[in-house]
Amino acid sequence: MSDATERTESPEPERPVGEASTSAAQEPDPVQGEVSRRVRVVLVDDHRMFRTGVQAEIGQTARTGVDVVGEAADVDQAVSVITATRPEVVLLDVHLPGGGGVEVLRRCAPLAADAERPVRFLALSVSDAAEDVIGVIRGGARGYVTKTITGTDLVDSIFRVRDGDAVFSPRLAGFVLDAFASTDAPPVDEDLDRLTQREREVLRLIARGYAYKEVGKQLFISVKTVESHVSAVLRKLQLSNRHELTRWAAARRLV
Repeated sequence: MSDATERTESPEPERPVGEASTSAAQEPDPVQGEVSRRVRVVLVDDHRMFRTGVQAEIGQTARTGVDVVGEAADVDQAVSVITATRPEVVLLDVHLPGGGGVEVLRRCAPLAADAERPVRFLALSVSDAAEDVIGVIRGGARGYVTKTITGTDLVDSIFRVRDGDAVFSPRLAGFVLDAFASTDAPPVDEDLDRLTQREREVLRLIARGYAYKEVGKQLFISVKTVESHVSAVLRKLQLSNRHELTRWAAARRLV
């Protein structure tokens, strides 16, 4: 691996995690050498391109101390890989085929409860919806950060979760505080419960005014798949168009 060269220009601004870079800034510091701390991580996300970007951003162990020991794209794969590798931290997407991040947490609960070698979970998701945050935290995750986080901050969050801290993107912490400050369970929204996790994600972006193409880009799915999800949402909620959908979502504070 080549040494980093001395630079006099302004440093390159950090990118959201998942946007890989070949910049020399990712090389180990030739003065400090390799980092001494290490953490074993499993990456769970159903988008292969995103996993590749995260791996490129944080997986250079000599520089970051993060050793990505496994990856998974759905619930069954995640449980299998986590059980086999026993990582210290799992980066867990909220919306996964097979039941979502909450199902992974449920099935891996004995590993998380292991007093000697606990597996800790940090949610990493495009969603910043209160119900998603509260759901995975109640399921056992130690923190929740969104995919706009930089690589440097994500590495720091991984180590903090490994050490037992709770970590949240700034605005998300309020959701958790509000939820656990209340002694009353949140009311069940039967209409919302009819939707799959992916349909909720599409609903939220459409209600925020995203075009179908923009939704597809955000979720790494085709425009045709977006259209299919929107049609399913409208049918299940008995709505006629995206304007009614937006009003429906706004009334439930989903946007």
